Amino acid sequence: MTLHENATSAAEPNSVAVINQSAANDQNDASAVDNGINLEDIFEPYFRPEENTIVCGALDEAKVAALAAAGVELVLNLQPDDELSFDERAAVEGSGMAYEQLPISGVNDLKQLKILAFDNILRQHHGKKIAMHCGSGNRAGAVMALRAGWLRGRKIDTAMERGRSHGLTKLAEEVHNRLLVPR
Repeated sequence: MTLHENATSAAEPNSVAVINQSAANDQNDASAVDNGINLEDIFEPYFRPEENTIVCGALDEAKVAALAAAGVELVLNLQPDDELSFDERAAVEGSGMAYEQLPISGVNDLKQLKILAFDNILRQHHGKKIAMHCGSGNRAGAVMALRAGWLRGRKIDTAMERGRSHGLTKLAEEVHNRLLVPR
């Protein structure tokens, strides 16, 4: 074995250990932020674009309880009433969290007035731990991308990445096309 091969083979186990330790630290950090609750195991889909922002799919009473236990202060529901299977407002408020609902039924609701209302809700609750949801996270990602592009002046690529980090998938082409039109 040459000196170079020896150095390479000796370095590999340590780098793997560092990566594994880093992943373990990330898991512990998220758990600590969420009062020991592992939200990633509870929600599918689950996005965590920022420490105080959780994006997930539809809720039920057990998921509301998990969000409350994790220290969430606001639940922002982007689903219209006809998509809900229980009284979400009562469950959320009964768990001690604030509740806002801004129904986004689909592409027809991706208008500037809705994005302004969305921005207003986020500004009112700035600095709080927020869980926003729709059926899959797709609409949450769409409104985040449009907010970034239309209201924050971000470039299209940056706005789209912001949306993807919040769950944007199927609506990506529509959002991209809307971002092409200046507001």
